[in-house]
Formats: sequence, structure tokens, C-alpha cells
Amino acid sequence: MSYEQLIKITSAGTISIPKDFRKFLELQKGDYVKVVMDDDRLVVKKATIT
Repeated sequence: MSYEQLIKITSAGTISIPKDFRKFLELQKGDYVKVVMDDDRLVVKKATIT
């Protein structure tokens, strides 16, 4: 699995998480992720809503 990929931001400001990343994190349509700003990078984490 590749741990780095180039992703284009759409005009609406959205990005798509690559399929292999979603599969590795077991993310499916409707799941939530948390985005954390850390210096000059964004960290995307799998989130659980209870």
C-alpha cells in the first residue's frame, strides 16, 4: 500500500480519499472522519460517533 498520494481539491473545496486508504481504514459511505490541523498539514482520522 502506498502511504502518500497526490489529491486534487475540487472547486467546491472537497477531496476524495483514495480507495486503498479507505479500505485500509475500513471507511465506508456515511462514515465520519476527523480532520486535525497540525502545523502545515492536515491529519485525517477515522471517527466513531456514539
